Amino acid sequence: MPDKLLYRVPEVAEYLSISRSKVYELFKSGELRSVHIDRTRLVRKADLERYIDSLASAS
Repeated sequence: MPDKLLYRVPEVAEYLSISRSKVYELFKSGELRSVHIDRTRLVRKADLERYIDSLASAS
């Protein structure tokens, strides 16, 4: 993944190989955090990395 600080929902979905709707489910459940800038929902790089790390510890 390119070295950016914030990622849009489609970028997160593509990176995780999941659907956009699944990304929104992760937001709703609190498993993945997001921020809003104006009307755009973004995921901080640190939150995405934290989510991925939690997957390894859950298995």
